[in-house]
Amino acid sequence: MSLQDEVTAVQRCLDDLGRALARLEKHLGSQDLELRRVRTDAAHLRESVTLLREVHPAGQPRPETVPVPDTPYDASLWKDVDDEGLGARDRHAP
Repeated sequence: MSLQDEVTAVQRCLDDLGRALARLEKHLGSQDLELRRVRTDAAHLRESVTLLREVHPAGQPRPETVPVPDTPYDASLWKDVDDEGLGARDRHAP
């Protein structure tokens, strides 16, 4: 399943949740504090899914993953560098 299919499935689930909450509201009333909290949480989830869809639009390729080797870096890369907060190895702090 593609990313957009997954996001669409989540959106459908949130739509189902909204309908279930509307039915529940008929039984509990609209002033029930816990029901209002769940409605607010569902609205936040809906906003987040909308943002997710905007950040990852359909058809946009995913960025290429760059592998980082587990082998140590060449020590010559660090020649003549300062240690953060400590300064250079051959000098003393003032």
